[in-house]
Amino acid sequence: MRLGVDIGGTKTAAVVLGDDGEVLTTATAPSGRGAVDVVAQATRIARLAMAEVGGPGAITAAGACIPGLVDPAAGTVRHAVNLEVEHLDLARDLGAALGLVVSVENDVKSAALGAHHLSGLGAARTLAYLNLGTGLAAAVVHAGEVVRGVDGVAGEIGHLPFGGDVVCACGQTGCLETTASGTALLRMWPEAAAHDWDLVGAAARGDSAAVLAAASLCGGVALAVQVLVLASGAQSVVMSGGLTAMGEPLLEAIRAELRIRAASSPFLGSLALAERVSFLPAGVPVAAIGAARLTTPEVETATGGAAWRS
Repeated sequence: MRLGVDIGGTKTAAVVLGDDGEVLTTATAPSGRGAVDVVAQATRIARLAMAEVGGPGAITAAGACIPGLVDPAAGTVRHAVNLEVEHLDLARDLGAALGLVVSVENDVKSAALGAHHLSGLGAARTLAYLNLGTGLAAAVVHAGEVVRGVDGVAGEIGHLPFGGDVVCACGQTGCLETTASGTALLRMWPEAAAHDWDLVGAAARGDSAAVLAAASLCGGVALAVQVLVLASGAQSVVMSGGLTAMGEPLLEAIRAELRIRAASSPFLGSLALAERVSFLPAGVPVAAIGAARLTTPEVETATGGAAWRS
């Protein structure tokens, strides 16, 4: 059995996967703050999950993921600002607390591994994962492994300048993240919370600010999908993150934008981008599942993948 721990900005989740990749048990709680408390909370939650399957002795592999600048080889993380962590040797400290060897990865890259596992695409196929949250982040899994690139920046399409005059948090102007992210949505449509984040519904009811925000957001996400497919050749683009809680209406609006683009370009039409995109079901601990698969990745069949048991 494999243990996966996802240390997020607000909560930490732990899962245990069985031999067949099925999620056997989960545990969640608020994340700690500061290096010591982050490790202590992750340890407590991991132990709760392991207790359901017989304790640490039943675990054959363990992994953990966390936001920030992660060095998988060293097992360290830097600048996890939402967790108030400047530097943490996560592999060493969490491993010592659990009595296990722990592999470490960035949270988005780990989520991409989890999405690939759940997709059933098989190790030989390529999947792109797009996180639509406060910012915009992506990762690509090919042949069962995350594509990292130099310094692990592969997939950072949120900071691809595409136009506009909005200054991004990275210091550039007109990054893709400035139109396709939760931060961008709140800037364009400050009333989002008052409308329960029903952007598509508000646009359909004639809210002029929502109409403009929906067009910008869906256009930005459609461009992100196009970039990912063209750059990686991904057969599937799976999305998760806070904005995907808007559900099917947002997904269909993104697909409609992709179809509009395809209608004017035989080249784009041949890629069938609208049919490649999907949202992960709400509540699936995809990053923790990916963390559990950080070590000794298995080669799956084209119809393989994990079963999700709620």
